Amino acid sequence: MIENFKINSKEIDKIKKIGKVERDFRINNLNLFNAKGFPNKKQEDWKFSDLREIVQKNFKKLNVNKVNSKVKKINLIKDFDHNYIVVVNGELKSSNFKFEDKNRVRIKNFKNDNFLQENKDNPLIYLNHALSDKGYDVEVEDNYKFKKALIVYNLFTKDLKENILNSRNKIKIGENSELHTIDLVVNDSKYKFMNNVYENIILENNAVYKNIFIQNDKNEGYFHKFSKNKLSSRSKYSAFIFPSGSKFNKLDLEFNLEGEDSECILQSASFLNKSDHQEIKTKMNHVAPSCKSYQKVKNVLGSDGKGVYQGKIYVKDIAQKTNAYQLSKALLLSDSSEFNSKPELEIYADDVKCSHGATSGSVDEDSIYYLMSRGLNRKEAVRLLIDGFLNEVVDMIKSNSVKKFVKSKLQGQIHGY
Repeated sequence: MIENFKINSKEIDKIKKIGKVERDFRINNLNLFNAKGFPNKKQEDWKFSDLREIVQKNFKKLNVNKVNSKVKKINLIKDFDHNYIVVVNGELKSSNFKFEDKNRVRIKNFKNDNFLQENKDNPLIYLNHALSDKGYDVEVEDNYKFKKALIVYNLFTKDLKENILNSRNKIKIGENSELHTIDLVVNDSKYKFMNNVYENIILENNAVYKNIFIQNDKNEGYFHKFSKNKLSSRSKYSAFIFPSGSKFNKLDLEFNLEGEDSECILQSASFLNKSDHQEIKTKMNHVAPSCKSYQKVKNVLGSDGKGVYQGKIYVKDIAQKTNAYQLSKALLLSDSSEFNSKPELEIYADDVKCSHGATSGSVDEDSIYYLMSRGLNRKEAVRLLIDGFLNEVVDMIKSNSVKKFVKSKLQGQIHGY
């Protein structure tokens, strides 16, 4: 059992090619992490996901040493044409933009060159700022629209065991440009480990970004991501999140609608079972006029599954004509399943349309009876109802080939029920 987990500053000295300013930045963040430790339920943002207790129960130790990031073979998706980058244990290994004008796209290993001082009082961000030394940086030039989707293959190797990985990624989409990405998690490890990511996404004026996040299969990973997203004028961000699969997953997502007429849409669907624990936390900051945001989060929770949604809509006084909507729904399949929802509105403008809602309940017995009267057994009837509940989100994906791919992954998880 891990108690009072602390990291020696010598780990920072192992990071190559860092100057004094960066080293001081890292040391400061490491000291902040060591002082606080893993977050627990006393912190408002973690009241439903006591990570300190989760780590203590599930890990005997945690290793921050560098890990082997070699893979012999990559099984690329054959369902549709796509560009791709390969990230192994958080480290950028290769890329292929064969469907694009390669002069309009830049990719490189992430380099920490701005030393962000903001930390959101999150110990895992402190830890990431202190130890992250890998990741990727993608930039799309102005006036360029990708012809095919970009799949980010996030591979985790089978030798991972009680490791804690830290990486940072950045995507910048230039003015009038467009990019569609699919973040696919492929975990070959049968053991428990932690993955801690800091992500920065920037949309310039009139940029379009669409992202799908999905796990390839069930796994024993413990994942945390903090994502900071900047939306400039008339930019559009769309996210489909299908995070079920890992034992623990917390997505802490911050969207800053900084330009007029920007738009952000976030939809999520997940199936949690057998002590899976997942949290989606969003903060939608409307700080410019005439912006729109839409959020819908749907969870199906089986035996001992725990789902959490914390969503806050913030509207600054100058953000008139804001239109913001937020809804979470949960379907509980067992008396031992749990869903916690915390919707918030903080509004300082008076000409706005803002609403939020949250519902949870068990499967409708009348619907089960109807389906069973048509020849299905109870388990088949429940699966069909789950499909209908979650596919409301999946069906919003416009590409038929991508939609089919996502449905196949969700079906594999649901039919393990």
